[in-house]
Amino acid sequence: MLADYASRFPDEDSARFARFVARQPRCFERDCFDDGHVTGSALVLNLGRDAALMTHHAKLGRWLQLGGHCDGDPDALAVACREAEEESGLAVTPLSAVPLDIDVHTIPARGSEPLHFHYDVRFLLQVRGSEEFVATAESLSLAWVPLDKMTSYTDEESVLRLVRKFRQSIGIPNA
Repeated sequence: MLADYASRFPDEDSARFARFVARQPRCFERDCFDDGHVTGSALVLNLGRDAALMTHHAKLGRWLQLGGHCDGDPDALAVACREAEEESGLAVTPLSAVPLDIDVHTIPARGSEPLHFHYDVRFLLQVRGSEEFVATAESLSLAWVPLDKMTSYTDEESVLRLVRKFRQSIGIPNA
């Protein structure tokens, strides 16, 4: 999975991610703070594939894609699907087993957790059936955000990059 992504996107984040996973045997454990840990997330698309379900993250106070910690599970795609379903109540299906994006970002210290890195593997999922979601305590709010209006919700480069990569993957030029 990581090799497939790195062959398509040979950037510094994919190289850094590969080095991290190779040197850190506990990389999928949530309490691995020495280097950080792997997380799984997803751009969850509606049935029309023109909007993504975004969470106004309760801890970070920003609009982000759905996702979470691997908690020992080395299958980041399964983690992304599980987290999307848990955080929204929606049934989802992967559009590809190959990650759409990889992002390494800093998580600020909070409570007993020190500042650390998330090595986030990001996938493309689509809702199956109903688009009616249910917000959980992890979200201040959930919203279907039209892809062409994403910048009105967030200026997070990693989220905007997800949208750009999806649009490129289906042949839609980015504005």
